[in-house]
Amino acid sequence: MNYLGHAYLSFGDSEILTGNLIADHVKGRLALEKFPTGIKKGIELHRKIDSFTDAHSATQRAKIWFRGDYGLYAGAIMDTLYDHFLANDPKLFVSDAALLAFTAEVYTKAAEHMDYFPEAFAKYFPHMRQHNWLYSYKTMQGMQRSLQGLSRRATYMPPIENAYLTFIAHYYELAQCYYELIEGIITFVKIELSEQGAL
Repeated sequence: MNYLGHAYLSFGDSEILTGNLIADHVKGRLALEKFPTGIKKGIELHRKIDSFTDAHSATQRAKIWFRGDYGLYAGAIMDTLYDHFLANDPKLFVSDAALLAFTAEVYTKAAEHMDYFPEAFAKYFPHMRQHNWLYSYKTMQGMQRSLQGLSRRATYMPPIENAYLTFIAHYYELAQCYYELIEGIITFVKIELSEQGAL
């Protein structure tokens, strides 16, 4: 899961949402200590979501299509692609308007905790909000841009064009992988949040 997935799996809690969004910029356990409890829980939840997603049999199967060209980056590519299928999942977002309303709510809630944004996230959050990255996962053009953005951030990743072509070529098989994953991860996260008293 990428930004949209982590946002959705925060289930409306603004501190958990913020931690979920910034987690890739918070390294190690000691770095957690400077955050309030809710944001810290969100960071820890992000890490658990990543572990669950990466270990899932559907993800393992999906990564095979990208591993030849991209090696260990296959996981990061799948995280991005999962957000496309989530944005188009009619069970989660019944309409474009529902997705747009959700993304606006995410930016508003995250902005409440801007004082805790790591420097790198703080720099691109305004751009993310202005251009609505979370909504852009819905479209094919948006996915091209998202994959290009991933490529720019990953210093040693090969050119990303083949990943987009593979995404198109195996679109329905990758969608099936998403549907095999999503119900299990929703249940997993709800249990995690319930045990923490956050749901």
